[in-house]
Amino acid sequence: MFFHNDSQGILAIETRDREATRRKSKISTEILPFVGFFLAEGYHQKYYLPQRPDLMREFTAMYPKEADFVNSTAAARVNGHVAGYGTYATLLTEISGFGLSPEGIKKVLDLVYRSSR
Repeated sequence: MFFHNDSQGILAIETRDREATRRKSKISTEILPFVGFFLAEGYHQKYYLPQRPDLMREFTAMYPKEADFVNSTAAARVNGHVAGYGTYATLLTEISGFGLSPEGIKKVLDLVYRSSR
């Protein structure tokens, strides 16, 4: 667990120790100061989209560079919707801004609609 300031660190240690006492066992979670954030490798990004080759073809055409795909808000939003987060109503209001083809839009809408039933 990473903390950003002294008060978070103290609270994390106190919480860990209190829970260890309650459980009567050691908790081995490390508590360390936060030193920076590192993105996972590109193939770990947008977990649900790569499972949909039909949609990935479209995103790969839009974002041929992996870094652009990783940083894409559109890809993040579609990934979230495909994963079951968000609502169908919200998707309807924003999908036209994702840059997908009409077929891609239909595919995403169908996926999200089926999973919301």
